[in-house]
Amino acid sequence: MDDMTIPQPNAATHDTDFHAWAMDQGRKLRAGRLSDLDLLNLANEIEDMGRSERRELTNRLSVLLAHLLKWAVQPARRVRSWLATIGEQRDQAELLLRDNPSLRPLLGEIVADGYRLGHRAAARETRLAATRFPALCPWTLEQVLDEGFLPEPFPHM
Repeated sequence: MDDMTIPQPNAATHDTDFHAWAMDQGRKLRAGRLSDLDLLNLANEIEDMGRSERRELTNRLSVLLAHLLKWAVQPARRVRSWLATIGEQRDQAELLLRDNPSLRPLLGEIVADGYRLGHRAAARETRLAATRFPALCPWTLEQVLDEGFLPEPFPHM
């Protein structure tokens, strides 16, 4: 095989071989070859990493809120797995917040997004009309994250 058919790390581009591109960018950073970096794509990837942490927290809260909603609207159908899921999502959300404290000031928005998604999921999973659930999150952030909090049943809406 000649050199023309073997992928060269410095020939890797962001759009055609992300892994090779990322490894190449890492080598250049470690070597201090800053002028050789793909700065635009590197900056975009770093920003995407930050957005992924926010998406992960939104996802964790949406699952948590869906289960809190199911707990409140279907007291006769409560199962142990709902408690396990509630606890796991709280634990994971707390870890994300510990590792990413800059997300704390954004929690109002993140909870609102998580509730919107959790509301939809709870309606789908219970096969109840979405109107059976409050349109806005009925709990404080402290309640949502409090490992001892479980909501009381909702009155029939």
